[in-house]
Amino acid sequence: MIKTVKKSNLFLLFLIVLVLNCKPDTKGKDENKLPRVAIAGLGIESSTFSPAQTNEEAFHARIGDSIFGRYPFFDEGTEIRKRADWVPTLLGKALPGGIVTREAYESMVDKTLKMLKENGPYDGLFFDIHGAMSVVGLEDAEGDLIKRIREVIGPKVLISTSMDLHGNVSKTLAEHSDLITCYRMAPHEDALESKARAITNLLDRLENGKGKPKYKAWIPVPILLPGEKTSTRIEPGKSLYAQIPSIEAQEGVIDAAIWIGYAWADEARNHAVVMVTGDDKAQVTSGAEQLAKAFWEVRNEFEFVAPVATLEESLKKAFKSEKKPFIISDMGDNPTAGGAGDVTWTLRELLSRPEFKSEKGPSLIYASIPGPELIEEALKVGVGGKVSAMAGAIVDDRFAPPLKLTGTITAIKEGDRDAEVEAVVQIGSIHVIVTKKRKPYHHTADFTDLNLNPKETDLVVVKIGYLVPELYEMRGDWIMALTPGGVDQDLERLGYQHIKRPMFPLDKNMDTPDLSAQLLRASDELK
Repeated sequence: MIKTVKKSNLFLLFLIVLVLNCKPDTKGKDENKLPRVAIAGLGIESSTFSPAQTNEEAFHARIGDSIFGRYPFFDEGTEIRKRADWVPTLLGKALPGGIVTREAYESMVDKTLKMLKENGPYDGLFFDIHGAMSVVGLEDAEGDLIKRIREVIGPKVLISTSMDLHGNVSKTLAEHSDLITCYRMAPHEDALESKARAITNLLDRLENGKGKPKYKAWIPVPILLPGEKTSTRIEPGKSLYAQIPSIEAQEGVIDAAIWIGYAWADEARNHAVVMVTGDDKAQVTSGAEQLAKAFWEVRNEFEFVAPVATLEESLKKAFKSEKKPFIISDMGDNPTAGGAGDVTWTLRELLSRPEFKSEKGPSLIYASIPGPELIEEALKVGVGGKVSAMAGAIVDDRFAPPLKLTGTITAIKEGDRDAEVEAVVQIGSIHVIVTKKRKPYHHTADFTDLNLNPKETDLVVVKIGYLVPELYEMRGDWIMALTPGGVDQDLERLGYQHIKRPMFPLDKNMDTPDLSAQLLRASDELK
């Protein structure tokens, strides 16, 4: 009887094992399945102190797989490309400029949301933004955008946000982002590296199953400074940002970041911010507070990255210099920071100078001024032809009116993505680059493609603030001119109405603020 029972038990055990072995291996399937990750974002710096407005076409929006072309780390066969099932939707990136029209914003957002709805569900989303987009009728454009995206993709999806360090991190943006980071260099030589870090952090958290970080420390720092004073090329920005890697390397920390913020928009979110994310409460909190305190302690040490003077003083220094090219930054209307790019004040002053009246005077390149009327004339007469047409101050005529430029066309180029058509008109010893649409001039090729040789030119005047790397390497000498425009470096005369006060340096004698870390709710805990 005992033997019979034992045999029956053995037979039953055999059946159980057989059934278990015949069950499909769903666990293995889930482990091998790639996460589905969407890509979306809108990026622009918008000056609310400029009369310019930005429309949809300025964003040159990429749709679907064309988005991959913006990032070399998404090339076929790259590690990042292979780690997920990518769902690119809409990515729009515009030159810095005026406030975005509500129609343009709503159109791009509607397209983004529609694609997200059609292609879900998702495990993650790479949110690629600048962080300083202003939109007519909105106080926090990126906060609005991420909230609306959340309504479509749901609170569980992991969002990793990548930003420019001149962006603004509102509490709304910080709460709806699970992972968030920004550039650590200004000029932004680490832009692609930072975006890759945001994506890698996202993929790591999806693959290791840890998901959303347990803690997000957010500290608003009441400092509002222009990028021309906070470059990481020089102190104190250099040492301040050098503290980030050691905090990020701590056990239980995912990322640490410092945002300078954007000085030329008048919204409550415009100020500096420190954020640290991770799973160790003590390390996340102390790391954020360390960076915020360090930022506050050096607030009085920030200075312009190069010598600064009036235009008159800048020209006097340039005339005495034997170094070529002597570069003058026409800062007040810098289109790379949000200026309209068509203020004629500086060009008017240059054209009135006796030194430049003759072709034998000091050679000067002026880059650049929009002038569609002059471009039309240039295309008619061709290279070598004479033109006399109006240029500039179509958008921003507050400081000087449109100018009649009369001279000889020395070069014409068509097909540029931003300018569309470029022409060079020589007036005395000045070569003025005129564009159909505004364009910043960053690269040597921008000049040489127009038969100009900036390296052998006495003076090069560019509508820019601090020099981007290629211009910086090219300079013989350099000064930044305090000129008027929508991104005026004299913040006190801009007339802020909506930023939070007190704010350094506008309120220089303000009390030390509370720089305690605020631990924000996870995105799936928001109501």
